[in-house]
Amino acid sequence: MGTVTEPRSRRRMSGAERREQLISIGRTLFAEKGFDGTSIEEIAATAQVSKPVVYEHFGGKEGVYAVVVDREMQKLLGMITEALSASHALIKLERAAMALLRYIEESSEGFRILVRDSHAASGTGSFASLISEIASQVEDVLADEFAGRGYDPKLAPMYAQMLVGMVALTGQWWLDVRKPGREEVAAHLVNLAWNGLTGLNPHPSITVTSRSQGQPPKPRVAGGERAGSDRIGGDRAGGEKELREFEKAREKEFKEAEKQRQRELKEAEKARVRELKERERLLKEAEKAREREEKIRQREARLAERAARLEQVDHPE
Repeated sequence: MGTVTEPRSRRRMSGAERREQLISIGRTLFAEKGFDGTSIEEIAATAQVSKPVVYEHFGGKEGVYAVVVDREMQKLLGMITEALSASHALIKLERAAMALLRYIEESSEGFRILVRDSHAASGTGSFASLISEIASQVEDVLADEFAGRGYDPKLAPMYAQMLVGMVALTGQWWLDVRKPGREEVAAHLVNLAWNGLTGLNPHPSITVTSRSQGQPPKPRVAGGERAGSDRIGGDRAGGEKELREFEKAREKEFKEAEKQRQRELKEAEKARVRELKERERLLKEAEKAREREEKIRQREARLAERAARLEQVDHPE
């Protein structure tokens, strides 16, 4: 009879591996139950370790939470920052919206943690502070755009808060509904932000350039290398064509805006001239009225003087 081999014992985790395991477990529990609903006992039990192990690595539940929140904030901030590195303003906006929605889709647990709690234990602030960081980057982009379009750059901080708040709140709504799809939601967000309510496109879509950003490369198939290369080249050419069209449209907007500004300046000048003429007319009328009043006063004075002389003639002393 052969000897029975003892089952190989489970490999002992290194300190770094144990730390990552606890962070992963904490992330899941915080997303499901929130900070207050998660206990240190539950984290330890799920990891099949004693509570002192968690304390050794993080000092307590607050330490686990702080690391989880910091990682999620840095991940999302990095994705948004990368999106804002695009050259064209419309592409920046599209990619930023797509980045947030992609983060929500790929890191739902992390996003739930960010929007669910604003606990001081995070050490890095709350979702509001993250939004503020993103808005400060968008502010720089908008300031340049405003300066180029003749708007007051001092308004950029206010517009940055409006824009980022709109995208962030839409993301919170989409976290649970998930309909319509990510790309369609991004297209409608950009439609409202870029075109405004008066110029909404009834069938908005994301540009080829933004659509291909962040997409994983498709695996090659035998004999398909040339076709894949042609397809990539076609997408790049299509994206460049779209950008050229956007630049033309933007230039047209600038020209129309300048024409409108010149029209408004002319209308304002005409209105100022009309106002001056009207003021001059009123002044002349007022002067004539004063002259008439003065003549009437002088005539009444003469009549009074004549009446006094007649009175003296009729009744001498």
